[in-house]
Formats: sequence, structure tokens, C-alpha cells
Amino acid sequence: MGTALPRIGGRRALRMAVAALAVLALAAWWLLSMGGERAPGGRVTLATGLPTGVYARYGELLKQDLAHDMPDVDLRLARSEGSIDNLRQLVSGRAEFTIATADAVSTYRTRGEPGADRLRACARLYDDYMQLVVPKKSAVRSTKGLRRLRVGVGSDGSGVQLITRRLLKAAGLDFKRDITPVRVGIDRMPKLLERGKLDAFFWSGGLPTTAVQHLAQRFPVRLVQLGDLSEALHAQGEPTRYYRAAVMPADAYPTVQDGQAVKTIAVANLLVTTDREDAALTFGMTRTVINSRDWIGRQVHAAQRVDLRTAVFTDPLVLHQGARRYYASVKP
Repeated sequence: MGTALPRIGGRRALRMAVAALAVLALAAWWLLSMGGERAPGGRVTLATGLPTGVYARYGELLKQDLAHDMPDVDLRLARSEGSIDNLRQLVSGRAEFTIATADAVSTYRTRGEPGADRLRACARLYDDYMQLVVPKKSAVRSTKGLRRLRVGVGSDGSGVQLITRRLLKAAGLDFKRDITPVRVGIDRMPKLLERGKLDAFFWSGGLPTTAVQHLAQRFPVRLVQLGDLSEALHAQGEPTRYYRAAVMPADAYPTVQDGQAVKTIAVANLLVTTDREDAALTFGMTRTVINSRDWIGRQVHAAQRVDLRTAVFTDPLVLHQGARRYYASVKP
């Protein structure tokens, strides 16, 4: 004799049916928002930068938001030497997404580097500001004053060194002959300056950069203006058109600038992938980047500049199809 199945009451059955419909509706919304594709999952790598730079901190916070938005995606962060190195990791398949400056992307494409034609953009993020840091008592007042000095120029493969070379050229200085270039990144330059083993260093990053903030708390430093190089910089060719004259506000580093704004050069950062990346994953990544602006911006000030209205301006790259779908889905 079989066991009788328990009867489900009418109200309970109704509640269960409503719950099931809600789940189905949510699943349907996800599929529609992703262009009819299944929710993405698996291991994904984002190439960022050096541990004390803005790229790395931004990546850490983005990972937390992505875990909520796409729980089946296991985002791994990979350190790098900077923009050019990031692009090489991307096209080689060691990373699925990365952050790179617009000038570095343009240079990579102009050089005809491997996989350059496969690069696609997800969003324009925030601007990097070029910062020339010297001890407070230094006699250096312009880039020309770096002649015969030991200068931190960024690691090989970094966007910092790429811009530094161009700024030195704009100032009439030869990278190899007129300075002693020290090819290290922001993870080492502050300590070398503090110990007297560097006379100055260049850095390109969002404002404020934590490593520069921490240095200023231990050691008196000053920012040197770079605004006088804008015209000569733009005369150097195609990639330099992505630089714009900018001003570091007085409150970027309050203890450093003595209430004074500093003229400099800025360049946009892009979230970059390749044309082989999954459209649903790219849709979700782009959505999280835009939606996380306020939360990440409270901890990484530069991220406050991420904006839906400007995110689509990703020159020199076209948008990935997944990113295009996202922007079309939120278009008023």
C-alpha cells in the first residue's frame, strides 16, 4: 500500500506559485538584459597595476561589487607594470579585461603590436594626472631643471614611462643622456626619494594617489608644474592628442600644494577587452563599472569621474558588442 502524499493548502500553493513566477521573471530579465545569453561564470582575470597604484585599488573594489552582481564569476586580479604591459597580458590571453590609458592604447596600435586590431573598449573611466614629485627644498621648478638628476621614470612597459619620455622630449631633454633614468614604479619611487637615492620622480595616476599621499605624510615634497609643455607635447604626433591640459586642484594633496593648484597633463583611462570576449560577461562587467561609481568613489576618489554620459567616448577604441548592448539598455 503506497504512502499518501501530503496535500498542499490553497494559500500555500498560491504563495509557492507566485514565488516560482518571480524566480522565472528574474531569470527572464537577466537573459533579456544579457541579449538572450546565459548568466556568465567561471574564472576571469583583470590586469591592474602595481600594488600601491590606483589601478590595483580600483580593481580590488570592483572585484567586491562584481561578486554581488555576477556571483558565478570568479574575478582574479593580476599585477602588472602598467598600461602597455596590461595590453600585452590582454592580447596574450593571460587576462580578459584590463585598464589602460588612451595614449598607451593608441601607441600600441600605432606600433602594430600583436593583437592590436582585436582590442575593444567597455568604458571610459577616470583621468590619470601626470605628477612630477620632488623634495620640498629642491631647486627644480620645471622639467628642464631635471638635467643631470636621478629621475624615477616608471617601469618598462608602464604608461608612466611612455608619457615621461614624451614630456622630457617636449622639455628638450634626452631620456638617456640628460638624466639618469631609474626604471622603477610607484611601489619603489617614494622610498627612494625619501632616502635620497632619487632627485625626482614622475607618476601618472588618479587623484589622489595613495603612495604619494603616504610619502607626503613622512617626507616634505612638492609637485612641479608641467603645464608649460602642453604645446610641445602635442606636436609629437598621433598618440599625444589624447593628452589634455589639466589642473590638479589644491585639495588633491593638501599638505603638499600649500593651497595652490598645479598645472599638468591628463589622459583618460579605458576599461579594455578583446573582440573574442563573451558578450554577456562584457555586458555585466560594464554594468558593474557604471553602477559601482559612487561606492568605489568614496574610497578611490578618481572613480567619482566615471559617468554614464561620458563612458561611451572610448577613442581610439570602438565599444565591444556587449558594452554596446549595455548602453543601449540604459539609454533614456
